[in-house]
Amino acid sequence: MKRFVVIGLGNFGFSVARTLYEGGHDVIAIDLNETLVDRLASLISHAVVGDGTDLDTLVRISAKEADAAIVSTGDDITASILATMALHDLKIKDIYVKVVSNDHARVMDRIGVTDIVFPERDSAISLATRMTGSALLNYVKLGKGFSLQEMGVPNDWMGKSIRELKLRQEYDITIVAVHDILTDKIIASPDPDKLLNDTDTLLVAGEDKILDQIANIS
Repeated sequence: MKRFVVIGLGNFGFSVARTLYEGGHDVIAIDLNETLVDRLASLISHAVVGDGTDLDTLVRISAKEADAAIVSTGDDITASILATMALHDLKIKDIYVKVVSNDHARVMDRIGVTDIVFPERDSAISLATRMTGSALLNYVKLGKGFSLQEMGVPNDWMGKSIRELKLRQEYDITIVAVHDILTDKIIASPDPDKLLNDTDTLLVAGEDKILDQIANIS
C-alpha cells in the first residue's frame, strides 16, 4: 500500500483521490473549500480543510511521508506552483500536476514534476482520434509522438498469432494487453502464440504515426 497526497478537490482531484483509495492505498486530501472536503471525507483515509500551498500545513497532515502527490488546483496557477514547490521542499519523489493551459504546462515543466496532466487537451485528442473513423477506441498520450491505444483487431490479423504477425520486427510496436470483450477478460503480456479474433481489442504502445497506419488496415 502506498500513501498519496492530493491537493485540490475539484472534479479531477476528487476522482483521483477516490480511485486511489478504492485501489487500496492511503490517501490524504486537502482543499480550502470545506464543501469539497466534506463530500470526500467518508470516501478516503483523511480529508482536510487547509491550504495545500503552505509547507507547515502539509507537514502537519503527514504529507512528507507520501510516496507521491497530485496537484489539482483548477485555474489557480499560482496555487499550483506554490503547492508544487512546497512538495519539492518535502522531498516528495513523484509529483503529478494537472494543468489548464500550455503556459501552465511550460511553467511546471521548468519547475520539474514527474508528469503533467492536461485532461481537456488529452480528452480532445482522444475524441478527435475516435471521430476519424479508424479502428482506434481509446487513446492515451505517453510522450511526444508516442501513445498507448486501444484498437480493434484489423481484418488481416484475424486468426493469426501475435508471434506470426511479427509486430515488433515489422512495426516496432508492442501489444501490452488483449481484451476479450465477449468475456470481459483482460490478458496482460499475452501469450505470443494466442490467436487473435473478432471479439478482441488490443492495447498497443508505439509511435502515433505507426499506430494510425495500423488502425486503418482493412
